[in-house]
Amino acid sequence: MTETASTDARATDAARGHSAATLYEASSATARACDPVLRGVWPGARVAGPAFTVRGIGGDNLALHRAVATAPVGSVLVADLQGARHGHWGEILAVAARQRGILGLVIDGGVRDVSELAALRFPVFARHITVVGTGKEHPGEFGVPIRVSGAVVGPGDLVVGDTDGVVVIPAPAAATTLDRADARVAAEERALAAIRTGTTTLNYYGLPA
Repeated sequence: MTETASTDARATDAARGHSAATLYEASSATARACDPVLRGVWPGARVAGPAFTVRGIGGDNLALHRAVATAPVGSVLVADLQGARHGHWGEILAVAARQRGILGLVIDGGVRDVSELAALRFPVFARHITVVGTGKEHPGEFGVPIRVSGAVVGPGDLVVGDTDGVVVIPAPAAATTLDRADARVAAEERALAAIRTGTTTLNYYGLPA
């Protein structure tokens, strides 16, 4: 199995293949949605896994270098860089993260080297894409609750990002949310089967005509 396939498989397993939207709808109000400005930086990017939280200082990426060397295999780096318009992450850090078994990055800040990130198929969800450089002085903090694009993220929370956006499921609610998502998908499949035979959505859902 290739490294990319392995990463994709782990991301799928972490969320049982469910989309960010399905998980949010199935969460019974426990999920937290990041602001829609936080988007995948290349088409089709998807990530799912437990959060390794990073609090750094906008315009400085030493914390990210340290996080790549520290985060456990199978984790998603989730970084609060205060929305700073700097290229905190690029090809070199992505290659280093892939070598360490890190699944992806969600960052409230900017990144660069988007073409290279796409070629690597390393999933990155960011607020900005920019060539502006960074310093390397602030060591940052790891494993602490942070706020990323309006969503509170704790260490180990399930983070899922795809073409619809990024959601955070608190760790204690993750298993229940995944079970509810399974049930929701099954219900949607029944609805689609009925709609494909001619039933209107008004009739199926009992909506007023």
